[in-house]
Amino acid sequence: MTPAPDPRCVMIVAGEASGDLLGANLVRALRRQAPGLFVCGIGGHHLRAQGVRILLDASRLAVVGITEVLGKLPVIWEALGCAQKLLQSLRPELLILIDFPDFNLRLARMAKKRGVPVLYYVSPQVWAWRQARVKTIKRRVDHMAVILPFEADFYRAHGVPVTFVGHPLLDVWGGAPPPPPAADAPPVVGLLPGSREGEIRRLLPVMLQAARRLEKRFETIRFLVSAAPMVAREQVQEMVARFPGRAPVAVVADGIAPILRGCHLVLAASGTVTLEAALGGVPMVIAYKVSPLSYRIGKALIRVKHISLVNLIAGRELVPELIQDQANPANIAAVAAGMLADSRRLAFLRAELLTIRSLLGGGGASARVAAIALELLKNREAAVAPS
Repeated sequence: MTPAPDPRCVMIVAGEASGDLLGANLVRALRRQAPGLFVCGIGGHHLRAQGVRILLDASRLAVVGITEVLGKLPVIWEALGCAQKLLQSLRPELLILIDFPDFNLRLARMAKKRGVPVLYYVSPQVWAWRQARVKTIKRRVDHMAVILPFEADFYRAHGVPVTFVGHPLLDVWGGAPPPPPAADAPPVVGLLPGSREGEIRRLLPVMLQAARRLEKRFETIRFLVSAAPMVAREQVQEMVARFPGRAPVAVVADGIAPILRGCHLVLAASGTVTLEAALGGVPMVIAYKVSPLSYRIGKALIRVKHISLVNLIAGRELVPELIQDQANPANIAAVAAGMLADSRRLAFLRAELLTIRSLLGGGGASARVAAIALELLKNREAAVAPS
């Protein structure tokens, strides 16, 4: 039976591929408790598949780096205008924002002016850089739902309502990790260049050049390349074709799980994908590149020792990080070759990576965030109900 329409409206904004997937899981959890809830906003194909009315596709907004955002400003301002009109016309009972802070914190200000409660899911990295933003968050956000254990203490110290909900990736990787490939099997290396067009343009050619260096050392090696949902598979295939070689390179467009299940090692862009690899027990080399100006600005502002979530959660450099100029084909190939040649090191690193699971809480993050969202809806209804 089709659920009766729920008169309440929730607006959700996920500006990137990872947020789109988290948002879809959250909407699924919400509708288990409020089946007829109307949800609309900004997102991608995962949210659309959950019946969310998508009014602007998030693939137009995704960008990484400080200066790189300048090229997207016209689209970003257009999207903000669109979102503001939605807030005015739809008058949603709740606004759910997922990561994407520079955009979403502006939208939160608009929502607060209109009396719309704001739930923020996945914290901006205010604990790493630009910590003054926590004051803005305190003014504009009603509740933070955070996914890293140390974030809750940070927000509590600043008087921001917060709940550590656990990491949503545990719902995907919470079961038994996939068995590792046999140590004597031909090596398989995954290339995970990210989900945004800009980072793929910067990182994938470097990774492919590193791959061609690796094939000179490992005769039977082969490679799997991830094509993110918000990036055309043809675009990735064209880039692969520019770097022909002896070893086969296959483009995989149906998520990174098939890649992680079959790889001895991955070369990964810094981001959520590194945590997915860790939860799957897959050793990795992390690469990070932005424009030179973005890097100089970020280096001056960042207050943490590591850039990857894996190393931040572990509290040490568990996996190698190659940043900016260090992220070149020769360095990446050299580090990866050293790891592939040492089966004991790979086995030890796999075991260490799997300990990350115990630091991230239990599964069920989406259900916990849904419960917070419904509580905010209930509080709003109580506040506006006639006395």
